[in-house]
Amino acid sequence: MMSLTNAEVPEDLKLGVEAWLKYDKNEQTRDQIIKLVEDKSWTELRNRLNFRITFGTAGLRSRMEAGFNRMNTLTVLQASQGLAKYIASNFPDNLSVVVGHDHRFNSKDFAEVTIVAFLQLGFKVYDLGFTEDASQDVVVHTPMVPFGIDHLRASGGIMITASHNPKMDNGYKVYYSNGCQIIPPHDQRISQSILANLEPWDRAWDCAAVKAEAVQSEMLIDAKKVLVDQYVDTVRRSLVITNVNHTKAPWFVYTPLHGVGFEIFEKILSSAWRLGQGRDYLCVEEQKYPDPNFPTVSFPNPEEKGALDKAIELAEKHDITFVLGNDPDADRFSVAAKHNGQWRQLTGNEIGFLFAQYKWETYRLESDKFKGTNPLAMINSTVSSQMIKKMAEVEGFHYEDTLTGFKWLGNRARELENAGYFVPFAYEEAIGYMFSDVVHDKDGISAAVVFLQMLWSWKAQALTPFDVLQRAYQKYGVFKEYNGYYIVPDLSLTDKVFSGIRSGFSLQPTHIGQEFRVESYTDLTTGYQSNTPDSEPRLPVDPSSQMITATLTPTSSTGRQGFSESVRFTARGSGTEPKLKVYIEAVSSSEELASALAKKAWDVLRREWFKPEQTGLATNF
Repeated sequence: MMSLTNAEVPEDLKLGVEAWLKYDKNEQTRDQIIKLVEDKSWTELRNRLNFRITFGTAGLRSRMEAGFNRMNTLTVLQASQGLAKYIASNFPDNLSVVVGHDHRFNSKDFAEVTIVAFLQLGFKVYDLGFTEDASQDVVVHTPMVPFGIDHLRASGGIMITASHNPKMDNGYKVYYSNGCQIIPPHDQRISQSILANLEPWDRAWDCAAVKAEAVQSEMLIDAKKVLVDQYVDTVRRSLVITNVNHTKAPWFVYTPLHGVGFEIFEKILSSAWRLGQGRDYLCVEEQKYPDPNFPTVSFPNPEEKGALDKAIELAEKHDITFVLGNDPDADRFSVAAKHNGQWRQLTGNEIGFLFAQYKWETYRLESDKFKGTNPLAMINSTVSSQMIKKMAEVEGFHYEDTLTGFKWLGNRARELENAGYFVPFAYEEAIGYMFSDVVHDKDGISAAVVFLQMLWSWKAQALTPFDVLQRAYQKYGVFKEYNGYYIVPDLSLTDKVFSGIRSGFSLQPTHIGQEFRVESYTDLTTGYQSNTPDSEPRLPVDPSSQMITATLTPTSSTGRQGFSESVRFTARGSGTEPKLKVYIEAVSSSEELASALAKKAWDVLRREWFKPEQTGLATNF
């Protein structure tokens, strides 16, 4: 160990530096801390060592660097020891977990120390990245972990991925025995268990030997091939794949955005069907295989402007009118289509409604195939569109919304199923779609397959996705969104902004500006909801996070006579990014009026509530 005295380490850093150099056996991250000490980078060391990376319902996610406040092999090892202890205490008769990883930098190493932690406690580990060749890296898409938990009846699972975050980030996503992401109180209890197990266990760093012994004792199982085959079969059986004879092939373009999606997507298509003559699709060659550098996109998220440009260029070259894309770990899905000679990427809410409409029609026409007499229910997150709520009111099925995140959607779907409902679908506007016949988490691969089914079905009726949306607007009203965010230069600013908003009223405002009346108001920070009998929110309250939802009506209507216009918005602090997010949706009698009303709400909220010129918030608009 280096001499702390010679380096003149400040008193408030000595314990942190000593603990890091005592526990960490990874030469690269040890050297980072030593270099920072030698350079006397005390502020940077305080940021990295005097705070711990927070374990929450999303598990862990951060930049990959040395330090207790970052993602690295030591913090992953510590998290795994605490998680292993927690799962063992809850499932002493079923010590089994599924572990997978994607292609990001260090994902393989993080998965390895995770596996070894569980092996040391006597767990059977189903490894989705198993290989006896150290030079190889076997990767999977994220939904394979919850799928594996369900099919192997494991007590939990871990996926190493940062989804669509920047290339130097990584994450540690935890699933419980029900195949869903963890929700409170599990996150707090796991966090406590981690703090009680920070010192690496005796063989924590002896990864190769521990794994070799576990292979011999059949406690470490190569699970990828069996589970992938089962996944493909489940998608084929559950999603009712049908053949339609297309006269033109290829007829769509696919991109995995340098991620892990191509392998499993191609496996499903090649084993399930082949339409028309030749291959059904083209894949963007430069984005086809896993590459942690994501060289052709500025941000590896198919939602981001420009992310699908190469796919659209390829489609244009071959006179193709549909583009499908996944994010790097293939749990999200997006689509663009050519309409009236112009390319347009569908919003997450538009895709979500199209899925919901298709599932409703399938249930209505073929309910004997789908859970018999079980009543239909569909759910989405509270920041997503209210269009399927309106559809549920008109068509007579059950609808609910949840807090943001598939940890809430998946667990609520399970609860509704246990209550006798058939819940085939759930979604959130951030292009996440769940088909519960496959997994109770978002799955970009099954979403792509279902969307292909929908395209075939519409083609038989001479319809496009835009035609289907127009029909829905005529029946349910036109719903248009205007979503954005403010950049928060100092995280404490979020609390200050929301405190300033609340200072203008006691429980709720009656108006926002002169333009809008407040019809309903929910504050999940303070614990108030205006339209419940006891004013208690029906969704979980969290005083440590900021979230307000309200429904507004314009004081002067511009829609057709007799049509009720409204706006619903949610403003919340982001749990993973330095952002204050605002989700706005307006309903009116035309696309133009709904879009204008949503934009008007953004402008009024900016002027009356967020006041970036005064508060210091920076807008991306």
